[in-house]
Amino acid sequence: MTQTGGPVVTLPRALTVRDLSEALHVTNVEIIKELMKRGIMAAINQTVDYDVAADVAQTLGFEVARAGIAVASAPDATPDDQEDEASDLEPRPPVVTVMGHVDHGKTSLLDAIRQTNVTAQEVGAITQHIGAYQVEDKGHKITFIDTPGHEAFTALRARGASVTDIAILVVAADDGIMPQTIEAIDHAKAAKVPIIVAINKMDLPAANPEKVKQELIQQNLVIEEFGGDVIVVPVSAKTREGLDDLLEHINLVAEVAELKANPSRPAEGTVIESEKDPNRGPMATLIVQRGTLRVGEAIVAGASWGRIKAMFNHLGEKITEAGPSTPVEVMGIGTVPRAGDTFAVFSDEREARDLAESRERARDAAESGKTLSLEAISGDIAAGRIKDLNIIIKGDTHGSVEAINTSLLKLGAEDVRVNVIHTAAGNITESDVMLATASRAIVLGFHVKIDPGARRVAATERIDIRLYQIIYELIEDVEKAVKGLMQPVIVEVIDGHAEIRAVFRVRGGRVAGCMITDGIVRRNSLARVLRKGAMVHESRLSSLKRFQEDVREVTTGLECGIGTERFDSFAEGDVIEAFHVEERG
Repeated sequence: MTQTGGPVVTLPRALTVRDLSEALHVTNVEIIKELMKRGIMAAINQTVDYDVAADVAQTLGFEVARAGIAVASAPDATPDDQEDEASDLEPRPPVVTVMGHVDHGKTSLLDAIRQTNVTAQEVGAITQHIGAYQVEDKGHKITFIDTPGHEAFTALRARGASVTDIAILVVAADDGIMPQTIEAIDHAKAAKVPIIVAINKMDLPAANPEKVKQELIQQNLVIEEFGGDVIVVPVSAKTREGLDDLLEHINLVAEVAELKANPSRPAEGTVIESEKDPNRGPMATLIVQRGTLRVGEAIVAGASWGRIKAMFNHLGEKITEAGPSTPVEVMGIGTVPRAGDTFAVFSDEREARDLAESRERARDAAESGKTLSLEAISGDIAAGRIKDLNIIIKGDTHGSVEAINTSLLKLGAEDVRVNVIHTAAGNITESDVMLATASRAIVLGFHVKIDPGARRVAATERIDIRLYQIIYELIEDVEKAVKGLMQPVIVEVIDGHAEIRAVFRVRGGRVAGCMITDGIVRRNSLARVLRKGAMVHESRLSSLKRFQEDVREVTTGLECGIGTERFDSFAEGDVIEAFHVEERG
C-alpha cells in the first residue's frame, strides 16, 4: 500500500535506476525489485519515467515533488514543469472542439468557418487534412480540432490530454436537444471547459431557437439571456449567418480566460491523431501547448521518439517552427504514437530514446494491470486515497434512471462524494465507456445490454460495467463502495487452449502431444482437460516441453508436450484449457 507523510523527495521528468536509488537512499536492488513488481525489467543505467519513479518512491514511504529540470545527470535536458516567469508569457490562440448530434451540421459549420477565413490564393492549398486547423478573426487566431465527435474528444482526455479550451455545442434549430447532444454536454462538463452553444440551421422555416433554449435549461445549461453564463449564438452554416458573431464570442471567452503560454521554452503538447503513411512513414498531428517546436529537434511522444525531419501546417505547407496552440503534422517519429499522448522536446537524443523505451515498458505493465472496478474504488476509499466516486447510469427508461440517480446522490458521506456524471435511457455504448475511462467512472446498467463496441473498449481500457435487474441491489453495491466495504472479486482469465493431437507414454505415465490453437500456455499454469466440451479434470500443468526441452511458455501455432498433475488419461481430441485467477479490486 502506498505510504504518505514521509520525507519529501524531488524527482525529475526521467532518471536512471541508479539516480533514483541515490535520491531515495536505498539500494539499486530494492529499486529493481519494485520495478519488477510493476512488470518493468530495468538495469541500473536504464531510464524510468517520472510517473513510475514517483510510484516507487511513494511505495517506499516518500512524498514526491516534481522537479523543474528533466534529468539530474543531464544538465542540458529540457525543462518540464518549471514555472514560467509572468514576463515570459504571451497570449496564445484558444483551442476549440466542436461537438453535437450527428446530423445537426457540425461538419458543415466547421467547413463554413474554414472557407470564410480562406483567401482566394489559399483555396487551392487546402488539400491537407491533419485533424486540426487555424482561422483568423480580426487579427486573432483560433485553433479548431476537427474530431469526429465527443467520443474522440473524450478519448484524448482518457489518455491524460487536456487540450481543449472551449467546447462549441452545435444544436439544430429545427430539431433541438437529442441523445447525442446530451452526451456531448456531459462530456464537456466532465472536462470542465466553457461551452458555447451554436444553434445551427437558422435558415430553415422550422427553426425554433426558443425551444432549444428551454431544452438547454433542462440540461442545466443556463444561458446568458436567462442570467446564466452559457453563450448562445444563432448561426447558419448554409448562409454563413452568425459565423462572425460566433468567432467573436470565442475570442471573448478566450480573452476572459487569459490564455497564455511561454513561446521561448522547449515545446510540449499533445498528439491529436496519427497514422502510418505508406510513403512518408509514421505521421503525427500535434498541438503545441507550450514553447516552440522546430524542425530537427528530438521529441518523445508517449512511447515513441524521433527527430523531426519535416513539419507541415494545416494547408500542407512546409514550416520550420510552430508556437503555442499551433497544429502541425510532423514526420520523423520512429513509430506511430497514440492520439492523446503528450510530447516534449529533448536536447539529448539518447535520453529521448531511453525515456520512450521506459514508457513502453510501463505502458505494457499498466495494460496488464487491474481493472478499474467498484471493488478497487471501494478499497481506495477505505484507504483514504480518493474522495470521489464517479458513476454513469444507463437504464431501460428515463423513470428508472431518474430513480437510481436520486437514490445514489443521497449516498455521499462527509468525506466521499458520489458524482453521477452522465445518465441516459438505452443500452451501454462505446461513448459511455470512453467517458468512464476519461473520468475514472463506473458504468451501472439497469435492465439494459452492452453494445459489442462498448464491450471491446471496456475490455481494452479495463473498465468495470455492472448490470442489474433489481434497483436495491445496485444501490446496495454503491453504498458498500462508498463505505469502503466491498470485497475484491476473484476472476478467472483464460490464457489459451491446446488441442491434444497424440498421447505418448513416458517414464512414470503419459503426456499429451499438443498444438496451441489460441493464446499462450505457460509452465505451472492452472489447467483443465475438456472432452467434447465437458471438464474431465482440473489441476495444474506439471510439465511443458518443446523437442524434449523444458520451456516457460508456448504460443499459438506451436507444438508441445504437456503433462498435468494427478492426471494422464488423455485422449486425442481433448482440449487443455490454461487459465489463471486474478483479484480485481
